[in-house]
Amino acid sequence: MKKKHILIIGILILTSIIFGGCSDKDSERESASVTGSAVYTELVTEVEENVLPDGIYMAEFNTDSSMFRVNEAHDGKGTLTVEDGKMTIHVSLGSQNIVNLYPGLSEDAKKENAILLEPTVDSVTYSDGWTDEVYGFDIPVPIIGEEFDVALIGKKGKWYDHKVVVSNPQPLDSADTSIVNVKETQIDLEDGSYAIDIIFEGGSGKAEILSPAFITVSGNAVIATLKWSSPYYDYMIVGDEKYLPVNKEGDSVFEIPVTVFDEAISVIGDTVAMSRPHEIEYSITFCSDTIEAVK
Repeated sequence: MKKKHILIIGILILTSIIFGGCSDKDSERESASVTGSAVYTELVTEVEENVLPDGIYMAEFNTDSSMFRVNEAHDGKGTLTVEDGKMTIHVSLGSQNIVNLYPGLSEDAKKENAILLEPTVDSVTYSDGWTDEVYGFDIPVPIIGEEFDVALIGKKGKWYDHKVVVSNPQPLDSADTSIVNVKETQIDLEDGSYAIDIIFEGGSGKAEILSPAFITVSGNAVIATLKWSSPYYDYMIVGDEKYLPVNKEGDSVFEIPVTVFDEAISVIGDTVAMSRPHEIEYSITFCSDTIEAVK
């Protein structure tokens, strides 16, 4: 994403080319006009191509330190959200040793009124099947493809300055490998809506996701609509993705991708029913032998 002053520079270049010459020959003025227009067009095109539309992307997150990096389970990537032109990337780190981040330099992070980034507790699953809880952060992104400053503080209370780069954003619908391929699951489903029984486990038993749930099949994508028995869930985490409710009133409803049938999927539900928000781990199994078309 290019800074807006690039466009201003382009306009100044165009102006100086057209009007700054000493010659009054028509051919020279015509040549300058054409050249200036080309420069202007090229810069405008460059600005437009580097502006990300609002949406959700997978993007690479690189730092200058092996101690501050994305968890290995996530292949160096985070979830980039663009809303009203503002960009934020969520990354899960390797442990819970980094307790706060600051979008800037450590000298500013130490100031009394500095607003620090608070961690989330993310569940990660490694290639051997082992799961762990690590800290994740939502980091403001001022620019794509160029370094910017992020400071961190660990459990020992010392601040460190780092440079990070967010690059190669890919729309989630083309980059999300968690979206299931229906043919690979050996379940032949035509595009449409279906009811499916689920096995729900975890938590205290005070709240649950209702069964049956509903799935929508479109091409190779399978999306589940899950309704809780409580209105107090403000987000869910599946893999490294955070999902917000799709409704504003009544019991909380979420739409998540179905990664596999007939195997338990680990999810996190954040409830605000307690004295403070609390993330709780659950598991959901989508039972393929109960699928019925919804008429």
